[in-house]
Amino acid sequence: MHVMSKRQAVITSRLLFAGGLIMMFPLHLLTCLLAGLLVFELVNALTLPLQRLIPGERARWLAVALLGACIVAILAVLAILGISAVSHELRNPGTLFNNAMDIINQARQQLPASVVARLPGSAEEVHQTLKELLHEHIYDLQLVGKGAIHIFITMLLGMIIGAIVALQRPPASTSMTPFTSALLQRVILLRQAFHNIVFAQLKISLVNTALTTIFLLVILPIFGIHLPLAKTLIIFTFVVGLLPIIGNLISNTLICILALSVSFWVSLATLGYLVAIHKVEYFLNARIVGNQINARSWELLVAMLVFEATFGLGGLIAAPIYYAYIKSELKNDGLV
Repeated sequence: MHVMSKRQAVITSRLLFAGGLIMMFPLHLLTCLLAGLLVFELVNALTLPLQRLIPGERARWLAVALLGACIVAILAVLAILGISAVSHELRNPGTLFNNAMDIINQARQQLPASVVARLPGSAEEVHQTLKELLHEHIYDLQLVGKGAIHIFITMLLGMIIGAIVALQRPPASTSMTPFTSALLQRVILLRQAFHNIVFAQLKISLVNTALTTIFLLVILPIFGIHLPLAKTLIIFTFVVGLLPIIGNLISNTLICILALSVSFWVSLATLGYLVAIHKVEYFLNARIVGNQINARSWELLVAMLVFEATFGLGGLIAAPIYYAYIKSELKNDGLV
């Protein structure tokens, strides 16, 4: 019987692993992969301090239980908030449109006449316009809804898989075939790449939060402007900033919406500031992540541009992790 050599095992495992990583995009399983890796890292991070209190593998089981409880609690809070918001709107159906009209009326006093002429004149008109938009784009909304459900389910499955893998003991090297050993090495390199990117993203989130804090609590108050829920926004910015790329988009959108409740020009100034720091952070992010994975800024920027052009937003999010993995493989071969 033909026995696979070590070199053949490495080449075969790399081809299969690379194919699997690429298939994450067309199969829409990137969120599953990232969620699984994140849970695996969190379990390992929690296990180390818990082992000082509880010896053996029980610390790892406790880490999984604590993490699971936290995830369930977060989902429960989000569900309660969502149900509360919907029930409040059902009890006060006109509140949302009246608030929208307040913002529009503020904008009327500051916008050019040509723009004001296109704005709705009453809450009923806002309601009718919204109904027409929903009717025109009902199919697109259905696709978005299905996509959101798919992402949520695959993310939960990824978390479960990550927790299960974290509880497994790695097999002894003597019991593995050359191919199994080579494939496990690919997994370890990907996990290390993800670990490095997570720590880099933590630094990025801290930088983004610091810049946002300066704007909300220093720059705006200098001009006598106080944004509502500013401190809550700062905490929210840090939390969602842990998500690569899309986290900043979420926090920036929410800040601009709240700024619009003050005035249109404050919202415009806020948008300008956020766009400016986003452009600065684009290069700063590449530098921070590059330092974490020993890559130059331009390398990471090129990787992000190529992945975004090839795979879209998912490629942009995955680019730092995939590039860190590829570079690790090249380093192991002494090519870089």
